[in-house]
Amino acid sequence: MRADRLVSLVLLLRQRGRMTADALARELEVSARTVLRDIEALSSAGVPVYAERGRHGGFALLPGFRTELTGLNHDEALALLTAGSKGGEQALGLGSALASAMRKVVDALPDGHRAAAGDAARRFLVDPESDLLSRRLTTEEVPAAVLAEVRRAVLAGHRLRIRYAAAGQVPRPRTVDPIGLVTVRDRGYLLATRSGEDRTYRLSRILAAEELPEKAERPQRVDLDRIWRDRSARFLSEGDHLAVRLLLEPARREELLDTALAVRAEEPGPDGRLHLTVTFQDARHAEWALWQLGTDAEALAPDSLRASLHARAAALAARYDDR
Repeated sequence: MRADRLVSLVLLLRQRGRMTADALARELEVSARTVLRDIEALSSAGVPVYAERGRHGGFALLPGFRTELTGLNHDEALALLTAGSKGGEQALGLGSALASAMRKVVDALPDGHRAAAGDAARRFLVDPESDLLSRRLTTEEVPAAVLAEVRRAVLAGHRLRIRYAAAGQVPRPRTVDPIGLVTVRDRGYLLATRSGEDRTYRLSRILAAEELPEKAERPQRVDLDRIWRDRSARFLSEGDHLAVRLLLEPARREELLDTALAVRAEEPGPDGRLHLTVTFQDARHAEWALWQLGTDAEALAPDSLRASLHARAAALAARYDDR
């Protein structure tokens, strides 16, 4: 454990320059006294760390001293940097370990690539807090070729041409300016702009993608967490969305999640069916989605939806009445 801490201390001094004992203690989550003992141990081991006295003093390394990290390719380094970004740093309670790994990854990068790597990591957001979707049981499938092309355009800052199949619509080509990628409860989204307007595309609905040579029109620095929260709140507050209370057979839950905007699960009823509150795009979308589920779903409210489903079922029954 101490060996890892000593490595982290050296990396902090390499990347940030002179630091006080108190600042190092905060970063390493130990006491200032422990930092002083670690500094002494490093000096005894031949690491060229020295103390600068005075008001702006602290500890520093002699210029040119470098540690090395080998065996990581570009994608592995990016994965670690993304895991340590906002939304991923406390995954599985490994925040300190991820922070240490990040310092090692950044230190191993060539000097000219560190700023680019930091920007790349900011273009990815993993599982931010959101009420938009309930937890999925499975991960969505996105073709590897599509995902690779989208990721390249996001990282390079180039425009992207996609063939996108919006829910209930014929697939159409679109040219977008990609901002970043967000994973929310195992669903992936591309945040982008199109003709200056905000757009959010679900990755599983992108049928084809091509990185274009033109530079994307997007901000140089980005806060994906804020952008996602703003877009989610705006999306759920606009339009003619319809909230539906219903009973659902558990086996059809995943199918419902594919069509709903938001799902809030409640306790299972005495008959084993799930009690859910589901938000649909509008009344027509709700009627279509529940009709696909047949008798495995039962709308409890609103009454207008029950009436429209009843009328639809009655019309179908009358068509096939041979009596």
